[in-house]
Amino acid sequence: MLIYTIKRALLATLVALTVSMLTFGLLHLSSDPAVALAGEDATEEDIQMVRVDYGFDKPLPVQYLAWLTKALQGDLGTSFYFNIPVSKLLQQRLPVTLTLGACSLVFAILSAVPLGVLAAMRPNTKLDRFCLTLAVSAQAMPAFWFGLMLIVVFCLWFPLLPVSGSDTWQHFVMPTIVVGTNAMPAIMRLTRTGMLDVLATDYIRTARAKGLRPKTVLLKHALRNAVIPVIAVIGVQAGYMMGGSVIIETVFGLNGLGLLAYESIMYFDLACMEAVVLLLCFVFIITTFAADIMNAWLDPRIRIG
Repeated sequence: MLIYTIKRALLATLVALTVSMLTFGLLHLSSDPAVALAGEDATEEDIQMVRVDYGFDKPLPVQYLAWLTKALQGDLGTSFYFNIPVSKLLQQRLPVTLTLGACSLVFAILSAVPLGVLAAMRPNTKLDRFCLTLAVSAQAMPAFWFGLMLIVVFCLWFPLLPVSGSDTWQHFVMPTIVVGTNAMPAIMRLTRTGMLDVLATDYIRTARAKGLRPKTVLLKHALRNAVIPVIAVIGVQAGYMMGGSVIIETVFGLNGLGLLAYESIMYFDLACMEAVVLLLCFVFIITTFAADIMNAWLDPRIRIG
């Protein structure tokens, strides 16, 4: 297990380094940051002065190495628009996004896994078709539209929840439902498929023939093996929740990383954009790494492969 963990950690580090290089290069090549910083009315001399002051005149690999060296020391630069250290901005905004992601993930798991198990226990019945229809509808529904509909219903028609902000737990109810509903279909369908495969195996029939209680067969024997691929997709969905929070945080006015990413793009805050994109990518890498380790712990065959 230790060797497998080390291998996956080295692979995750390599992916993180590659992502940092691609992110830095694409953001710098997309447009001239010196022109954006100097302003629309700046002269060529002003632009050149900004380029020299911020080091944009140096070759891109040199800029990347300088930025990476500072980033590894915790210095992510200073926000051009907010005029404060980017690390301080991330400290202020990250808890909101992590709270939204954690609540959404719990909501998605608690709703998708039971529905997938119920659908597998009654295949090709009305219950099964209802669960599949619910999953397809949730996946086809645009997240921003669903969020706006929730605002109309629970803020205008029935004023039960606040429209925007992140001060109390009530502010996270609607965003959690939206983000969790978006992740629910993949988890539910994979749970259903895994349960159908496991319930048809010989050892499940043997467990039933021994007279074990249906609850024991379902939870201890069937679900434990069916959940292995589900854990992998949960790790991926957790990363998507963090990255996909940009639109949802903008719709609900949550002061998190998603809204910070939107503001950074609007004002071309290069240092802030680099930090937010990399942080979201790293969270995605960490969640998938954790899912791989958990799968290896549940199924020793994965470690051997």
